[in-house]
Amino acid sequence: MLFDSHAHLLDPKFDEDRQHIIAGLPARGVGYVAEIGCCIDTSIRAAALAKEHHIIWAVVGVHPHDAKTWDGHSESQLRALAKEDKVVAIGEIGLDYHYDFSPRDVQADVFERQMQLAQDLQLPVVIHSREATADTLDVLRRFPQVGGIMHSFSGSVETMELLVKMGYYISFNGSVTFKNAKKPVEVAAHVPLERMLVETDCPYMTPVPFRGKRNDPGYVGLVAQKIADIRGVDAEEIEAATTRNAGAAYGIEVK
Repeated sequence: MLFDSHAHLLDPKFDEDRQHIIAGLPARGVGYVAEIGCCIDTSIRAAALAKEHHIIWAVVGVHPHDAKTWDGHSESQLRALAKEDKVVAIGEIGLDYHYDFSPRDVQADVFERQMQLAQDLQLPVVIHSREATADTLDVLRRFPQVGGIMHSFSGSVETMELLVKMGYYISFNGSVTFKNAKKPVEVAAHVPLERMLVETDCPYMTPVPFRGKRNDPGYVGLVAQKIADIRGVDAEEIEAATTRNAGAAYGIEVK
């Protein structure tokens, strides 16, 4: 069974058929989904969704876009959420210099606070980094005891190698299937098999041939198939490895 290591099933785009989509995932070969929080509200809802569905686990945190919403209660709320059943990581957290929806100094402060929280709780992190590679690496180096996942990785082979040495997993989504994809394809060819994950980042980043339509976890197999094609191996090898790796990354027992 495939493991979608990064999904946003609580996005409003799923409001009309969320339960139907989730119920149908095992028949589409998906047995595990990590539902990712982006703010306190979606983190609370992610934890609740995980309790409702045996194939879903929750990741709780404040996204760099939402860093400006951080207040005196945020850390205590996340600390409490992180102790709930089926909450397996802190995320998605990090830096986004493309949109700058939150000031960069605020993003950095909230990122470091959540890295410290993950270190305190001995939990992995899920990292979002866009056009902020150097600053992201600087923060990660300050927390060598923390590991986790580089979500939607779009960096270079050299950056991937640095992250792998730091103990991070590299996660690929539908972008690796895009016609103009270059860096994701290069990285997918070189990343160690034991450090590779697949994700959808749904409802976004829909893989070819469904690009332009709403994404959902059932399409994660297309990402695995593309990586298999790039590496010249059977899709089953990528599927088995990425499921095993995601279980290890999140501390989940997978079969």
